[in-house]
Amino acid sequence: MSAERRDFLVELGTEELPPKALPALEQAFSDGIRTRLAQAGLQHGAVESFATPRRLAVRVQRLVSQQAEQRIKRRGPPVSAAFDAAGAPTRAAEAFAHSCSAPLEQLGRERDAKGNEYRTFSGTKPGAATASLLPALVQEALDALPIPRRMRWGAGEAQFVRPVHWLLMLYGREVVPARILDATAGDQTWGHRFMSGKPLRVLSPATYASTLARRGYVLAQFALRRERIREQVAAAARELGGRALMGEGLLDEVTALVEWPVAVAGRFEDRFLALPREVLISTLQDHQRYFAVEGDAGQLLPWFITVSNIQSAQPDVVRTGNERVVRPRLSDAAFFWEQDRKRALAARLPELEAVTFQAQLGSQGARVERIAALAAAMAPALAAEEFAVGRSAHLCKCDLLTAMVGEFPELQGIMGAYYALADGEPEAVAIAIREHYQPRSASDELPSTAVGATVALADKLDLLAGVFALGQKPSGTKDPFGLRRAAIGLLRILLDRRVELELPALIRAAVAAQPLPDVAARLESVSAEIYDYILERLRAQLLEGASAVTTEMFDAVLALRPASVVDVDARLRALAGFVGRSESQSLAAANKRIANILRKSEPGAGTGDAAAVDSALLCEAAEAELHQALSALRGRVDEQVLSRDYAGALDTLAALRPQVDAFFDQVLVNDPDATLRANRLALLAALRALFMRVADFSRLPG
Repeated sequence: MSAERRDFLVELGTEELPPKALPALEQAFSDGIRTRLAQAGLQHGAVESFATPRRLAVRVQRLVSQQAEQRIKRRGPPVSAAFDAAGAPTRAAEAFAHSCSAPLEQLGRERDAKGNEYRTFSGTKPGAATASLLPALVQEALDALPIPRRMRWGAGEAQFVRPVHWLLMLYGREVVPARILDATAGDQTWGHRFMSGKPLRVLSPATYASTLARRGYVLAQFALRRERIREQVAAAARELGGRALMGEGLLDEVTALVEWPVAVAGRFEDRFLALPREVLISTLQDHQRYFAVEGDAGQLLPWFITVSNIQSAQPDVVRTGNERVVRPRLSDAAFFWEQDRKRALAARLPELEAVTFQAQLGSQGARVERIAALAAAMAPALAAEEFAVGRSAHLCKCDLLTAMVGEFPELQGIMGAYYALADGEPEAVAIAIREHYQPRSASDELPSTAVGATVALADKLDLLAGVFALGQKPSGTKDPFGLRRAAIGLLRILLDRRVELELPALIRAAVAAQPLPDVAARLESVSAEIYDYILERLRAQLLEGASAVTTEMFDAVLALRPASVVDVDARLRALAGFVGRSESQSLAAANKRIANILRKSEPGAGTGDAAAVDSALLCEAAEAELHQALSALRGRVDEQVLSRDYAGALDTLAALRPQVDAFFDQVLVNDPDATLRANRLALLAALRALFMRVADFSRLPG
């Protein structure tokens, strides 16, 4: 007989939750409930999650009312210890039977793989009632939420991201008895803070969302509320004759701020349209959570759309209030814009000496000089104009001293570009100042110009070198200096532009330039650590994406320590296309065998120098044929590797499979004759050295 099934609902009511964290909290709570139900063996249907500024909730459909019967099998004491000399059961046997709640006669016997015989018990245990398991299950899911810092409230000891005010837990129509985070479970929720002042009774989990929407003025589903906002904002913008700028991040944040969204349009003075586009957007979006509006030609219009959290009987009052709030913000921005342009950007360069980059790494002025030196070294490889690179590198941090960036830090680089153009600097310099922070995130655009890419690479290299030299590399999820972002950005630029740079040498130069007293003594170790860190970011990128690259392929290429990231990528692409061929496994297995043989051989045997092989000592046909084939192909492989035609080199190496297979089938490498043995080891070393021109095949599956 199957267990009864009912829906389960849990809702935690709180003070307003952090808006940027709300989607992650919702997902983690839902996943935590689902995971713990699976661990408890409780079958169920669909799982639906809800999240608003004042609540997190999960509904589990068709949750079984009881765990399935559990089969138990336990092993007790050895038979030799379970009976005394007279064959009577000992206290050990009786204690085991008691722990199993079974009479002695129900105990069995069983032998293990070594032939030892033990007393055993096999039986069943009824499953627990679901309702009795739910409180602990919910508590565990809440405890596991990604909350960096929890707070206490009132006189209790409970801790959560915000104070908890109510707890709703229903299994079917019945309240699940529980007390979690100092809140006692009930069947009541609360609606909108201002539009619904009374508690709302939820009759069943299935009516939860509709009860809140009809009687509480709350759209509990995050996705539904988000779509409602999108539709309302788009409609309001159309009425204004424009199009709303709706970034996904802004949509998420606004959705996390309201429970009953109502779009309201507002206007600002036309004079503010003279401000740079990014200043207006930053003021409206980042600081006010308003949606900017642009016309058909892409120009900003003097309108904004805000999303109110209330259905007001006087919408004009709401509109006027928002206009009154945004006007001083835009006035401040206009004032900063006018004041900053009174001084040339370059005039601020000496003042960077008084701005600390990091206590031990010196000033921003010193850092700019390091960036300029690195950029100059890289410029030829990127075909970047020398003067523009130097000028951009020196001016790239000057906007940090402007009033606008002081008020809007997110505009650094962007404002530097505007001020540079206003000062009459070359366009290439202004663009590079803007682009040198790019990519700012995984989805951000890359620098569009060679000058911008050069300064961006130098900026990221100096940051990595300085922080690693300080011994403050990222650990776990902590990355206060954004080194992961810097390394990934560096890789994206190099691979996108196919830039051939001797990265280890540049890293050493960047580390050597850091103003630390002991940096020279640690130069090689820190540089190697940074290079490994960058390549590990490349590994993560390739393995997490849709790439055919595997961990084994990556290890095979990294064993050669290529100096160029582009070279690493080219080798991996070639390997990814080669490993599916029949020759791949055979040659990988042979390389593993060769590596093991050479590792165990006497020191100095098998240097990899083909000239060390004496053809006169090749007395077996198979070894002579392998040597002949190796000699014939070596020149072609060298040319292909030199031209980065690794796919062609692998095709050439694949032709050696018959001779390699025949050698291991017919030739005794460790011949009793020391001269023959040394010659054969030299032949194998030469073979392995040829394969190592592309990758360490012994690390591939085979």
